[in-house]
Amino acid sequence: MLGRLNDVLMAWCRMKFKPKKSRSLSVRKGKKDATTTFTVANQQIPTASQELVKSLGRWYDSSMKDTKRGLETAVLATEGLLAINRCGFQGKLKVWCIQFMLIPKLLWPLLIYEICSTTVQAIKAKINKFTRRWLGVPPGLTDVAMYCRKAKLRLPLKSILEGYKCGKARLLFMLEDSEDSVVKTVQPTIKMGRKWK
Repeated sequence: MLGRLNDVLMAWCRMKFKPKKSRSLSVRKGKKDATTTFTVANQQIPTASQELVKSLGRWYDSSMKDTKRGLETAVLATEGLLAINRCGFQGKLKVWCIQFMLIPKLLWPLLIYEICSTTVQAIKAKINKFTRRWLGVPPGLTDVAMYCRKAKLRLPLKSILEGYKCGKARLLFMLEDSEDSVVKTVQPTIKMGRKWK
């Protein structure tokens, strides 16, 4: 047992700091300072504006804002819809691709970044446009007819906005009902946008 512990301690002592895998961010008087650079062992640490930082599946840049991530998600949705449109499937199979491939892929960035509901509504409008076209229904068909669970004729479709709202509510309850005393004392704030508040 002591031999293993000794090996672990020796390996930990041999670890070296790798400046290329680190990022630096200098803040002066509440504003980002791009002129300051940090070095370790004569190697410069790249700034967060030069190279992004990824932690737990989330990307951080020097702006520390998620607005760019919302735009990237909207672009990803458009590219995904156009890729599905180009494939040679029938309309109902294209709708299946949206429901079980594209929407789950889009929900993850929508949940981990602070993206407001208006961005999600714009993505939903694009998805609805393609869905109506592929199903051969009139363009004026309402969202109620497509996503209603109480109508006699129910389509097995789920709205990306509904998944977004469920995910945000689940996250809020998870933080509020946490058994960790530190998480419980901090009042969680989740950005959802003015409309949904």
